[in-house]
Amino acid sequence: MPETRQKSCAEQGTQCPQIAPAGQWLSTTTGRIATDGHSWLTAVHWAADPKTKRYTPTRNHGPRSMNVTTVLLAQELANLKECRPGIAYLARKLNVSERTVEYHLGMLREAGLLAYRSKGGRVAQGVDEASVYERIIPVAFDEDLGIRTTGEGVQRRPVGAAAEHRKTIGKLAKKAAKRMRRPRRRTPVSGEARCTLMKGGTSGSSSTSCSIPPSETRLASGEHTHPTPKKAPSGPQKLNKVGRRYQLAQELISNVPWLSRASAPRISWIARHCADAGWQWQEVQAAAEERGPIGEVDSFRPSGLLAYRLKGVHTLYASEKARHAMVTAWEDSRLREHIRHEGWDGLAAAVIPGQRTDTATAAMAYISNVLEGIATEHATEHYAGTVDIEALTRDEVLEHRALAADNPEYVSSMLDTLGDHDTRRLLTHRIVDQALTLLRLNAPALANAF
Repeated sequence: MPETRQKSCAEQGTQCPQIAPAGQWLSTTTGRIATDGHSWLTAVHWAADPKTKRYTPTRNHGPRSMNVTTVLLAQELANLKECRPGIAYLARKLNVSERTVEYHLGMLREAGLLAYRSKGGRVAQGVDEASVYERIIPVAFDEDLGIRTTGEGVQRRPVGAAAEHRKTIGKLAKKAAKRMRRPRRRTPVSGEARCTLMKGGTSGSSSTSCSIPPSETRLASGEHTHPTPKKAPSGPQKLNKVGRRYQLAQELISNVPWLSRASAPRISWIARHCADAGWQWQEVQAAAEERGPIGEVDSFRPSGLLAYRLKGVHTLYASEKARHAMVTAWEDSRLREHIRHEGWDGLAAAVIPGQRTDTATAAMAYISNVLEGIATEHATEHYAGTVDIEALTRDEVLEHRALAADNPEYVSSMLDTLGDHDTRRLLTHRIVDQALTLLRLNAPALANAF
């Protein structure tokens, strides 16, 4: 009795069934693992044959069938020792977009040529992990070419092929061994005629027939200039809206202690309305802290706290005068009174419970420190009142800056004596801003004592 052979997909005139997402895993696939990359490329060329059209994707967007890009992608996968390709790596190798790579990987999985061993995704610290694939030879390939296998499951191995299909298998093997390249374009990308060396172009009319040659006298003398000469940019470039937002965010992170661990892009987005309205970082800090103190618990998520407290403040303090009044009120608010009264806790902390004999000693030591601070303050005010900026030498300027860096009260007295402009000329903007920030956040020793 003659052996009856099952008709192949091409003989039946129907397409091979697409593999559902549930069957695209190594544990659920019906195919077998390819023994080497060449055997797998043979199956890829069989499925990507444009004449038989064995595979058609089920989605309605993206490529309509396998093409040269699919084969080029398969060649890169076949060369990998471990089939764990990155989307960005394949996009650089093939000079295509990452979306195109995802489309063709999806077609190889749906055709039963790839199966997930483990699926990648987002892991800790925002890093993407690549998926691990296994190169699979589908059952339809073995049935269509009469390949006999032995074993069970994905570990099946080929042991022979039907005589009538050996010629077809040989042709597919030659295609797999040949390195495919992307074909060159026969027509220019722009769709216009190419310029040739002899004729100047492939069109019937000459490209120089309607052009007027320049004057020979102007060319010889060099008097002819371009009608619209380019002007070199002079001076520093102005910041645009986004640059101003990032500048304000960096100033807040550098000067506000509870924002030191925040992210600059996040802070720039939160304070965008204030930056667009021309706010300074001192005004943003005052608007955020006027509702109450910032504790250690609140500082764990500084950006969220800042977003909550800045909600709607750009409309509440729309004018510069209103913002100035808000900053002044914040400096003299109940928050500052609370910080000043914390000085009494310093005296209580100096007295250790259970050691009553040291109470008087600790109190006297605290009062001595306060009196030394008062004497230093008076000496600083007297020294600041005798400063003449123009007559100072380099060593004296450095001495003033060193004193100002260690003593914020000295900067305050210099501001009262010389004014803001001359004080910043002498002590630099950084030292003045740093001292003003410390004066706002830490109560003076005299206020703590009384």
